[in-house]
Amino acid sequence: MRLTTKGRYAVTAVLDLALHGERGPVPLSDISRRQGISRPYLEQLFGKLKQEGYIDSVRGPGGGYRLDCALDDLSVSDIVCAVGEGVDATRCGGTGDCQDGEICLTHELWADLSQQIDLFLKRITFASLVARRDVAHVARRQDDGNLIDSRML
Repeated sequence: MRLTTKGRYAVTAVLDLALHGERGPVPLSDISRRQGISRPYLEQLFGKLKQEGYIDSVRGPGGGYRLDCALDDLSVSDIVCAVGEGVDATRCGGTGDCQDGEICLTHELWADLSQQIDLFLKRITFASLVARRDVAHVARRQDDGNLIDSRML
């Protein structure tokens, strides 16, 4: 069981947007550069996030993306689910046909674990992530690194 790249990248991109969005819309190219996620992949993720109503786009010069909800109301679980992911520790994807079409001996154990992970991710809001000192430290390092990179071009 693991969170896939799609879920991880979506959470990372939304956190970047939360950290940089107070100055206005954030271009995908900026998120791509800071986080090392390809722009086409971000476009795919942001399409789903926009469809779910978590972000909005702004066209034209100075355009980009911005959050369309309060950071206190947005959880990690919301974003993971919005991009079609979820954390499922069962072998059967939660269908209960783990062993020759029947439920296996440990199905309920792994289903309970999946539920606990989802509850944990629901309790983590993007406001709480933005407020973390370690997150702020990494964001500053990424911003400083991008300033150095852009000066070298």
